[in-house]
Amino acid sequence: MSADGKIADYRRSPARFGSNRDRHHLEQLISQMDAVLLGGNTIRAYGSSLLITDPQLLIHRQTLGQLPQPFHIICSGTGEFDADMRFFQQPLPRWLLTTPMGARYWQPYSYFDSILPLISGVEADWTSILYHLGELRLRHIAVLGGGRLIASLLAQDCIDELQITLCPLLLGGETAPSPVDHPGFLASVAPRLKLLSVNAIADEVFLHYRLCRP
Repeated sequence: MSADGKIADYRRSPARFGSNRDRHHLEQLISQMDAVLLGGNTIRAYGSSLLITDPQLLIHRQTLGQLPQPFHIICSGTGEFDADMRFFQQPLPRWLLTTPMGARYWQPYSYFDSILPLISGVEADWTSILYHLGELRLRHIAVLGGGRLIASLLAQDCIDELQITLCPLLLGGETAPSPVDHPGFLASVAPRLKLLSVNAIADEVFLHYRLCRP
C-alpha cells in the first residue's frame, strides 16, 4: 500500500507501484501456499495473476509434492468475467467460488477446473467456506485482495496474519481503496494486531502482523 494507506488510486487502477523486491517477496509468500484467493474485481482490474517464476521456489514446491502453482480461487458473486482475459491462458489451476447463479454460467465451459457454488445471500459465510476448503486439503491460503474481500474475511475473524508492504508514494483520494475496503470498525471493536517483524529495504517497509485474539 502507499504511505497514506491506499492500495490503488482513486480510479482503482491496478497497483503496480511496488518494487521488484516487493514482487519477489510476494512470490516467496505465494510459494508457501496451497491456494490463493482473489476477489472478482481484483482479477478484472489486473487481467492476470502473479505466477511463481523463481526456479528455486518451483523446485522446493516440487520436492514437497505440490503443483508448480497454488490453486487460484476467484471469489465472485456474479461470476461474470471476460473469457479473453490473460488469466485464463496462464498455466495455473483455476477455481471459481461463486453463487449458484454464477456457477450456472460457467458449468458448460472448461475455463475453471472447479466451480464451488458456496456463496448464498449478500455475505459469504467464510467459516463454512474455509472449512470446506480445508476438507479439500487447502490449509494455507493467501488472500491477495482486494480490500472488500479482505474486509469481509476480517469482519468474520477469518484472517490470521497480514503482510503489508509500505511503498514510498502518496495517492490520496477520498474514494481510493485501502487494504480494508469497508465502511469501518469502531475503535472499541477494531481488529488488533501484533507486530511480528519489520524490515526496511531501500525505500520500502515490509510489515508482518498477527491478528490478536482473546
